[in-house]
Amino acid sequence: MLALGPLARPDGATLAARERPAPAGGLDGFLAGVERRALVMAELATRNRDDALDLVQDAMLSFVDRYATHDPAEWAPLFHRVMQNRIRDWARRRQVRNRWLVWLRDRDDDEDGPDPIQEAPDPAGRTPEDVLALGVAGETLMAAVEALPLRQQQAFLLRTWEGLDVAQTARAMGCSEGSVKTHLSRAMHALRARLEDHWQ
Repeated sequence: MLALGPLARPDGATLAARERPAPAGGLDGFLAGVERRALVMAELATRNRDDALDLVQDAMLSFVDRYATHDPAEWAPLFHRVMQNRIRDWARRRQVRNRWLVWLRDRDDDEDGPDPIQEAPDPAGRTPEDVLALGVAGETLMAAVEALPLRQQQAFLLRTWEGLDVAQTARAMGCSEGSVKTHLSRAMHALRARLEDHWQ
């Protein structure tokens, strides 16, 4: 039987090899830096802010439980792998739930009236026309990204928005590097075709 020393772990790694110095801010800094982008990814996939918040929170808790002691250089692809798995699980559950419970869906969610927070004046002094002009391009882009199939959406967001390289994206998505390149290429072609009238 193999005797494990005080620094050895059952998986053969030592604590010294697994605990490297964390980036500035440590794990909290990493999570704070990735939180908003993860929320937008989840919102694009779920089209529901509450579901997206739940997914991000669940992904962060799971990430901290399982990967907090890993090398900080591995945190980004590991976190996005956890996040993408949560999104895929949500999509599967939703598909099954909708198949059987379609007749129970509430068709009218806007019965409460306008939100007073959204009706408050802009403290920056922008007019509604200014906000509308600034938001049209962004909304068009977000709608185009939302319309992409889930795997293409994941590849596009992880590569272009998160800045992960092909290998990290493949690890986060749980697929080969060739699949990442294919999904990204298809996403880029679809976005160019859809947005050619807006950006030239």
